Amino acid sequence: MRPDANAPPVDPRTRIGHVHLKVADLERALRFYCGVLGFEITQRYGTQAAFVSAGGYHHHIGLNTWESRGGSPPPPGTTGLFHVAILYPTRAALADALHRLIAAGVSLDGASDHGVSEALYLRDPDDNGVELYWDRSPEVWPRTANGELAMVTRRLDLNGLLAEAPLRQERAAAERNPAPVA
Repeated sequence: MRPDANAPPVDPRTRIGHVHLKVADLERALRFYCGVLGFEITQRYGTQAAFVSAGGYHHHIGLNTWESRGGSPPPPGTTGLFHVAILYPTRAALADALHRLIAAGVSLDGASDHGVSEALYLRDPDDNGVELYWDRSPEVWPRTANGELAMVTRRLDLNGLLAEAPLRQERAAAERNPAPVA
């Protein structure tokens, strides 16, 4: 199928609303998406499926075992999901996510500064690729001389990112200014 150069673009307000993942073990997936990443369960369908979200939205991620209970990930070299990307609202929120991953012992596959965003790459318990990222303001995105995007892939300074974590900042402030003893 060839793109039609005369076709109008999709409405710019269009967004990806949610992703629905097939998982082998629902409880294991919930421990990761809720226990580690901090999403909340909004609805559950017994032992077969659950919807999770941030901020009370009906669901950002659906998890189900309808066709995959006890299954294994697809082998390398096959088609399918490369990764799901979870957009955090601020750099501090992404720093908090990194802090959660470290506390849970989840290892990263990579961490990149793309100029337009900063991203952490990892695998969920079902070996699905997960990207956690935040976007910089479009005004500071790197561009070529003729105005086209010029995304890059540079190493992300994880220590610099961790320094932005709100919980870390609060703990550091508490250590500097301990509460008076009554």
